[in-house]
Amino acid sequence: MDSDVIKKKATVKEIMNDSVVSVDSSVSATDAAKMMEDCGVGAIIVFENASPIGIVTDRDFAIKITAHAYPIDTPVRRIMSSPLISIDSDSDVWTASDLMSTRNVRKLPIIDDDKLLGIITSSDLVKHIADH
Repeated sequence: MDSDVIKKKATVKEIMNDSVVSVDSSVSATDAAKMMEDCGVGAIIVFENASPIGIVTDRDFAIKITAHAYPIDTPVRRIMSSPLISIDSDSDVWTASDLMSTRNVRKLPIIDDDKLLGIITSSDLVKHIADH
């Protein structure tokens, strides 16, 4: 078989963004939103006792703060999506894509042994597929 037929499956660590913003669960929604804006990211990983426990996305701000009229100084633990849906760094891109599709998430943290390594987004997947 020629090499075009046998394609190595890309792993999520090959296409993940390793620049991830994280905060403690007690941080206010306002401070988290400012960090997201300053860093130009659409999601922030929430930690408690040094473990990743949730994610806050720009959509969480729009839906949970606005729709539920939570005060903007609400701790992020109150608006985060939890339990955190994540994947390990050795998983292939197709597994990540399937997980994101079935769990209806657009941002998937990469976590090995409770250590946050990066994040993969639906845009990352589309770009990867378009490039290959």
